[in-house]
Amino acid sequence: MKRIAFVSCILFSASLSFSQEVPAVSESRQETTDSFYLLSPVEVKAVRAGQKAPFTKTNLSKAEIQKNNLGQDIPFILNQTPSAVINSDAGNGIGYTGIRIRGTDATRINVTLNGIPYNDAESQGSFFVDLPDFASSLNSIQVQRGVGTSSNGTGAFGATISLSTNEVNTKPYAEINNSYGSFNTWKNTVKAGTGLIDNHFTIDARLSQVTSNGFIDRASSNLQSFYLSGAYLGKKSSLRFNVFSGKEKTYQAWNGIPEAKLKGSESDVLAHYYNNLGVLYFTQADSVNLFNSGKRTFNLPLYDNETDNYRQTHYQLFFNQNINDNWQFNTAAFLSRGSGYYENYKVQEKFSKYGLPDLVLNGTAIERTDLIRQKWLDNYFYGQLLSAHYKNNKLAFTLGGSWTVYDGEHYGDVIWAQYGIDKDYRYYDLDAVKSDINIYAKCEYALTSNWNLFADMQYKHVQHKMNGFENNPSLVINRKFDFLNPKLGVSFSKNGWQSYFSYAVANKEPNRTDFEAGKTSQPTKETLHDFEAGFEKRTAKFQAGATLFYMLYKDQLVLTGMINDVGAYTRTNVPNSYRAGIELQGGYIFNNWLNASANLALSRNKIKSFTQYLDDYDASFDWKGQQVTVYKNTDIAFSPSVVGGATINFIPVKNLEIGLLSKYVSKQYLDNTQSETKKLDAFYTQDARVIYTLKNKIFNEWKLIGQVNNVLNKKYEPNGYTYGYIYDGTPVNENFYFPMAGTNFMVGVNIKL
Repeated sequence: MKRIAFVSCILFSASLSFSQEVPAVSESRQETTDSFYLLSPVEVKAVRAGQKAPFTKTNLSKAEIQKNNLGQDIPFILNQTPSAVINSDAGNGIGYTGIRIRGTDATRINVTLNGIPYNDAESQGSFFVDLPDFASSLNSIQVQRGVGTSSNGTGAFGATISLSTNEVNTKPYAEINNSYGSFNTWKNTVKAGTGLIDNHFTIDARLSQVTSNGFIDRASSNLQSFYLSGAYLGKKSSLRFNVFSGKEKTYQAWNGIPEAKLKGSESDVLAHYYNNLGVLYFTQADSVNLFNSGKRTFNLPLYDNETDNYRQTHYQLFFNQNINDNWQFNTAAFLSRGSGYYENYKVQEKFSKYGLPDLVLNGTAIERTDLIRQKWLDNYFYGQLLSAHYKNNKLAFTLGGSWTVYDGEHYGDVIWAQYGIDKDYRYYDLDAVKSDINIYAKCEYALTSNWNLFADMQYKHVQHKMNGFENNPSLVINRKFDFLNPKLGVSFSKNGWQSYFSYAVANKEPNRTDFEAGKTSQPTKETLHDFEAGFEKRTAKFQAGATLFYMLYKDQLVLTGMINDVGAYTRTNVPNSYRAGIELQGGYIFNNWLNASANLALSRNKIKSFTQYLDDYDASFDWKGQQVTVYKNTDIAFSPSVVGGATINFIPVKNLEIGLLSKYVSKQYLDNTQSETKKLDAFYTQDARVIYTLKNKIFNEWKLIGQVNNVLNKKYEPNGYTYGYIYDGTPVNENFYFPMAGTNFMVGVNIKL
C-alpha cells in the first residue's frame, strides 16, 4: 500500500508563518472561543494549547467542520487554515490525500485522536484515508503551528493536529447525511446518539460509506467506516470506550503524471487524467515506448486490481477522575490494529529479485517472468497514557507520560506467476518493533491578572528494532534515542489584546526507510529550535493578529539523490536549515448579512548548504557512478514563500448563507536545488458554497449544501516529485505531478430527525 512506498520518495519541506487562533467570524465570537475550551475533554486538554498558552493555534468548532464536510478528507477541511497546502492523488480530495503546514509534510505533523497518537509509527506519516468520514464524528479540531504543546506521538516539526470526538452530546439526536458530486462521488452517513440517559450514560454511533471514481483515470475509492462510543458519566468520574474502524480500497494513482504528458509536446486533452499504474506492458521495450509515446492509458491493456487495500480499527478506553476541586487524574489505554496490502502486476521481473534461481526449460535458462505480487503490513500499535492535573486560581500544573509499542510485520507474496513461482510464494517476511516512552511536566502560572508564564519539559526514549528490509534482508537495526524537549513562554492579555513569546525544542528520530541506508551510513536524529512571537486584538466584530516565527533545524533529513548500500535512494542529514516568516490574519463582521476573514503567510525557507548526487549512466544505461554538486542557500522543497486564504460570507435572507472561499499558493520547488526546471507553479483557486437551512419541516432540520470547487477551472498541481540523472553527458530531469480537478461540484442533504 502507499504507506509502504510513501517515505521512499519524501522530500522534506518547510515554510515559515506567523499565526494566532482564528475562529470563524460570527456574532458570538468570544462565546464560541470560550466554549471550545470549556467543552474539550480532559484527555484532549493534555495535548492542546489553552486559551492563554503562548503557542500559535487555530481552533475549528463542530459547526465549522460540518460546513466543509461533504465527503472530502480531513486535509480538505483544513484548507482555509493558515499556512496549509493540501493535495490529493485522485485529484478530488477522496482517497489518498495530504497536507503540508508551514511547508512541513505529514511525517513531521503530529496527529492525535482524542489525545492518542495516530501517526504511523514507522513512516511517521498520517493516512487519513484509513479514517473515512471521520469528520462526521468530530466535535473539534485544534491545529498548532510550530512545535506547540505536543506531548504524545511523533515529534511536531511543523504542526500538531488534535482531533476530538469525546465531547458529551447531552441531547438525543439522529441524522442522515448524503452527498453527491462530480466523478460519481457519493457520501452516505447515518449517525445517532442517545443523549444523557439517567444523567449518566451516553451512546454515539455512526456508519459511513464514501465512493468516488476520482478525477485521475481509474483513481477510484471505495471506503467504509463505523464509529461507536459509550460513556458513563459520574459526579466525579467518567469512563468512555470508543471503537471505530475504516476500510479502504483505492485504485493506485501515486505515480503521478510525467511532465511531458502534462505540459510538454506530448500533452493532450486527457493529460490531466493520465495514470500509468496498472498498465500492462509485454516487454521492457514496449514499456519504454508506450510510456513515452503520449498514448492515452484508456487505449492500453490494464490490470483491474492494481489496488491498495487496508483496514484499521481503533479501540480507546478513557478513565477520568476528579479527586477534589484542585486535582484531576486521567488515563487512557488504546489498541490500533492495522492490516492490508497493495497489489501489482509486474512485467518481466527477474527471478533473482525474489530470491529464486533462473528457471531452466528444455535446456534454456529463463531469467524473467510476469507475476502478480502483494506487499503486506500486519501490525499492532498499543499503549497507555496517564496524566494528573492540578489547578488553583494562579497555577495549572500537569504531570503526564505515556508508553507505546508498535509491533509490525512486513511480508510479500507472489499470488500468481506466468511460470516458475508457486502460488502464494512468500519472498520476504520481516518484523519490526518500535517502543516509545515519555514523561512530561507542564506548568502555567498567572503572575498577575494579565501576565502568564508557561513551562514544559519532556523526556522521551525511542527504540527501533528492525530485522531486515525487503532490499536488504540481512541488515538488522537496533537503535535507541533519548530526547529532552523543553518549552518556555510568556503571554499577556488585556482589553481584548493578547500577545506572547515562546521558545520550544523538538527532537525527532528517523523513519524506517532512513535506517535502510546501511551499517556505514546510519542517520542521526533531527532537532528543531522554534521561536514564536505573536499578538492579536479582538472585539465583538473585529479580530486581527500576527505571528513571527523562526524555526532553526539541525541535521534535517532530506533526499539528496545519494544511494545507500543496496543502491536505493536515502535521506541524509543536512547540518543547517531554517524557516522564518510572518502569518497575518483577521476577520470583520460588517453587518448582519456580510462578514469576511483572511490569512496570509509570508516566509523564507532555506537550506544553507545542500549536496546533490546525480546518477551517471552511459548510452546503454550501464552504471557509472554519481556526479556531485554543492548548492548554497537554496529554498527548502515544497515550501512556498506565500500562502493565503480568504472567506467572504453573505447572508442575504434568513437561513441562507453564500460563501466565497479563495486560496493562493506561490511557486514551490520539487527538490532543494531551487531549479526553475523542477518546480510547482503558483496557483489561485476560487470555491463557492451555498448553505440553506429549513427547520421544523417534517424533520427538525434540513440543511442543503452546494459547493462548486475551482470555479475558474484552474489547471494546477499542488504536489509532485522529481529525480534526475546524467544521460550521454547531459543532465536529465524527470518531473511528475499530481494535478487537481478542474471545476467540480458537491451537493449535500443533511437531515436531523
